[in-house]
Amino acid sequence: MKKTAFNELHKKYGGKLVEFAGYEMPVQYEGIIAEHKAVRESVGVFDVSHMGEVEVHGKDAFAYVQKLTTNDITVLSKGKVQYSSMCYKDGGMVDDLLVYHCGDYYLLVINAANVDKDFKWMQENVFGDVVLKNISDNISQLAIQGPNSLKTLQKLTDTDLSKIEYYNFEFGKMAGIDAIISHTGYTGEKVCFEIYIDSDLKKSEKLWNAIFEAGKEFNIKPIGLGARDTLRLEYAFRLYGNDMDEKTNPLEASLGWITKLDKGDFNGRDAILKSKTEGLKRKLAGFIVDDKMVARHGQDVYSGGKKIGFVASGSPSPMLGKNIGTVSVETAFAKIGTEIEIDVRGKRIKAKIVKTPFLS
Repeated sequence: MKKTAFNELHKKYGGKLVEFAGYEMPVQYEGIIAEHKAVRESVGVFDVSHMGEVEVHGKDAFAYVQKLTTNDITVLSKGKVQYSSMCYKDGGMVDDLLVYHCGDYYLLVINAANVDKDFKWMQENVFGDVVLKNISDNISQLAIQGPNSLKTLQKLTDTDLSKIEYYNFEFGKMAGIDAIISHTGYTGEKVCFEIYIDSDLKKSEKLWNAIFEAGKEFNIKPIGLGARDTLRLEYAFRLYGNDMDEKTNPLEASLGWITKLDKGDFNGRDAILKSKTEGLKRKLAGFIVDDKMVARHGQDVYSGGKKIGFVASGSPSPMLGKNIGTVSVETAFAKIGTEIEIDVRGKRIKAKIVKTPFLS
């Protein structure tokens, strides 16, 4: 297994380490609920160095990224970030990703489990003057999330963090280290930052220690993968492999808002447009369970005696005190208010389709 530059610090802070996407990563420290609430109520720190990063250079970088991704990058200028996806020719999703406009190049941030597959796809689609650089192993990344994240980080930089709008970033210094300071996150918190630096061990540990010292007054906590999942689900943020995959197009994943069919040609456009014209056969929707049992990924969903789909994601919501999730179901059953049943270990439990995000 690979190890991030923060591995020894995870052990020091009592992290329970597991294998995830080829890395040894902390699933939790003191417990998922406590870590979840720390982010919602104050500030927490995630090691997300396992994520992938690919730079796109060259005169044709703009045209390449525009063809590669489903969103429209004409709206981007230096310092802006965009949520997007990549699709195969048949419309199935290669991955979801972030696109950073870095001035004379683009930075694509991809999912940890998909790095090799994604980079191979990117290489296969290169044309013209385009140079790809897979820098995934050279980057340390920390996500600092929650209401007190700005107050914590502002102590460590001369960059005015309050002026970085949501889904924007700046090149600056954090704890004296050159960094990308990004106002983004995977928790639903509007006060949220992701910091990218060189993966040098001393720099990485210096950054971690500086952040925890700065956040001491806010009872800052390290956060594991378990709470990362419950936090993202409360805001219905998608997880590749659960809510979408190579057999799902972005419209079926309810990601029409990042799929600009009128921008011109892009990978998968014709197939996605055809599925829209013919009428989507299935769609992703949120649900709340009317039971103490938790619905989990892959469990069958029914309406009466008819199987209509499956659970994409499911977990308890620490903030709502209810069990929530997403289902991929036949389109007619994705309407808000529809009652469904989920087969949880042989027992049919009742649930209802609801509006997402679950937290507003």
